Amino acid sequence: MSILPSTLSRYFFRRYVATFITYCLAILFVILLVDFNESARRLSGAADYTVSLGLLISALRVPTVLQAVIPFVVLIASIATLLQLNRKYELVVTRAAGVSAWQFLAPIIVANLLIGALSITALNTFAAKSLQFAETIIVERNLGARSPTDNAPWLRQRTDEGDTVLGARATSDGGTKLSDASFFLFDEDQRIKERLEAEHAELGDGVWVLTKVRRIRGSEPVELLETTTVPTSLKAEFVGESLTSPDTVPFFELSGKIATAKSFGLPATSYEMQFHRLVALPALLAAMTLIAAMVSLKFVRFGQSLTVILGGILAGFVLYVVSELIQAFANAGTIPPVVAAWLPVLVASALGTTVLLHKEDG
Repeated sequence: MSILPSTLSRYFFRRYVATFITYCLAILFVILLVDFNESARRLSGAADYTVSLGLLISALRVPTVLQAVIPFVVLIASIATLLQLNRKYELVVTRAAGVSAWQFLAPIIVANLLIGALSITALNTFAAKSLQFAETIIVERNLGARSPTDNAPWLRQRTDEGDTVLGARATSDGGTKLSDASFFLFDEDQRIKERLEAEHAELGDGVWVLTKVRRIRGSEPVELLETTTVPTSLKAEFVGESLTSPDTVPFFELSGKIATAKSFGLPATSYEMQFHRLVALPALLAAMTLIAAMVSLKFVRFGQSLTVILGGILAGFVLYVVSELIQAFANAGTIPPVVAAWLPVLVASALGTTVLLHKEDG
């Protein structure tokens, strides 16, 4: 009897991993198609845009999107695995051999914990570097999208010549290179005296170097400049902390980013949220396994219809959406990041454990 659970565990582990990889590849393909279609719509107007370049940018973004949806992928793969075992009566035979639900769910939970650990280490690092490369291509090729719904980063600087507010559609190199940048220069009375729109801007030694610039001053005709400079007292580290997206920072560099941001007096909430969300990811994937088991085991015992299975997927999707909303509140500073990261995990784990205990032990 000691060999049987070990053999079954390895079997269930392999079955689940194979199913997860299959669904993961399918979802990767869907993500690539959707992102390429969106990228083509938004970037095709740029002079340097090509289909191959669009495919490259979309492929570089795929790991980041996969990292965001991996809890839902795990939920679907877990349900699919248990349903496959149900159809072949393998779970029925397993139960008849005296193996409890906790024992045959254990290898799936372990697999998801390993997937979570790999997501934190390998996938997150690869996704961050890939997204950095994609942003570099967008900046260097001036492919910055011009959608009015984009949340372009903005930064305010002060010099002896007055205040300047600057923003860009895309950034690279830690925020020191900007694409499709706008600079609003204010006078001593805090009124806009001129606006500079540049295809590219790069932080130099005490200045922003702008190229291919349109200078707009009130009702005067627009002046075209090949290059110009804007004085700045900002340091590269400060700009990087202000303009860098947490998605482009690997997990092992987040703690340093948090410390650096706090040393500059900048809010580090987005970096803290990213850090705690990644730390909680393995536990969240394990919780998704329990949610899948809630639905799948009920289907075995009581012959529930496909509607119940879809209800389980919907429950997991609702949990995923709610966790994203809670994270948005954390990014806004409403609740602590550690609470936002772990609350959905604890709720899902408690719900799944309670239901399974009721089924198994009455």
